[in-house]
Amino acid sequence: MASPVQGVDVLVAGAGMTGLGVAAFLREAAPEVTVQVVEQASEPGGYCRTVVQDGFTWDYAGHFFHFRHPEMDAWIHRDMAPGSVATIVRQAKIAYGDVEVDFPFQRHIHQLPRQDFLACLADLYHRPAAGTAAAGSFYDFLAQQYGPAISERFLIPYNEKLYACDLQQLDADAMGRFFPHTEFADVMAQIARDASGGAQGDGAGGLGYNATFRYPRGGAVQYVRALHDRRPPDALHCDEALVRVDLAQRVAVTSKRTVSYRHLASSLPLPALAALCGLKVEPGVFSANRVLVFNLGFDRKGRPDLHWLYVPDRAISFYRVGWYDNMYGDDRMSLYIEIGLPSDGAPIDVEAQLARVLADLATLGITAGHRLVAHHHVVLDPAYVHISGASISHAAALISQLAAHGVHSVGRYGAWTYCSIEDNLVEAKALAAKLARGDEVGA
Repeated sequence: MASPVQGVDVLVAGAGMTGLGVAAFLREAAPEVTVQVVEQASEPGGYCRTVVQDGFTWDYAGHFFHFRHPEMDAWIHRDMAPGSVATIVRQAKIAYGDVEVDFPFQRHIHQLPRQDFLACLADLYHRPAAGTAAAGSFYDFLAQQYGPAISERFLIPYNEKLYACDLQQLDADAMGRFFPHTEFADVMAQIARDASGGAQGDGAGGLGYNATFRYPRGGAVQYVRALHDRRPPDALHCDEALVRVDLAQRVAVTSKRTVSYRHLASSLPLPALAALCGLKVEPGVFSANRVLVFNLGFDRKGRPDLHWLYVPDRAISFYRVGWYDNMYGDDRMSLYIEIGLPSDGAPIDVEAQLARVLADLATLGITAGHRLVAHHHVVLDPAYVHISGASISHAAALISQLAAHGVHSVGRYGAWTYCSIEDNLVEAKALAAKLARGDEVGA
């Protein structure tokens, strides 16, 4: 390895929300610490980027912000213009045959046709007591928690479409706190609430972790810009990829230079980072899906009452539709469509997929004589990681090995987990505080 040409206290690999967050929090906690951020793309943001085209504003995928921590909510919005970010109560439904069911499905089974409702309710009532049988997989968890009626009508087909894999491959707790749990009593309470004319849908009672969300006018990139403005001056270097890392010497080689560091914070996918560091990655342990995202702009408004529609029907190509235009009441329908695909390297026929998506939108009644006037697509790879018992164990071992050499693998892909963007910022803040306190950082 060539002799280092530059030394830095903290080198950050990846300028998504996590990496920019580390840089921003470090600047506030310890401005004397030198920080450099390298990003292989030509602009920061990672998947949290925004496209403006033909009068439409789209993100790379639907990135909506859910804040559980008031202090983080206040921090990220501190310098954003008043009124530039809306707080929205989510309106989401599930397409089930000829009816639509409020999200989450398992809480609103009374909205199903009568025979479907009775089958689902019976399964929920007669399910085994909690803890009587350990679920070995996510598939087993769904079947044990809700029974076959609810699972087969929504939970299994929807998640198979999302993850693009056999759910037996996933850990029982693959979605953690993000999975909306439901008890028999919850269904009864929802029936009573609806019968009394109370608020319906997931906005009532705070169902799910994202019953309300924040979204800035101008797209998710506005949050990236807020972080970008707080990073140390001249710290960001785009079009610069991390190429390899010498853990023993604490030296990183990028596509443009060699850098010695005291700490390296990386939001790169964990298997890729481990390989760059020369660590052994067990074959077949880490897997993920790809998501093909279509952003579609139409000549006129569509339905004004939804933000998301979940689609478990295997005959429909996509698993979810999102309405950008209903965030701010825009006058033309602006959609994003998500299609889960295996990460098997198979080529994607984008034109054929787009034609099928347009046909499926018409089948669902989302379009009715609408004319497509603009479109964009992007492939997220990896998108949703497949969390298994083996991946949890191997990820923990690799992260521990890296940390012993001052390398901190953070973020959704750095930790190989399922989390929110706020979770990433909380993690970035904690890491920045740790590095700021370290005797060797900035010494």
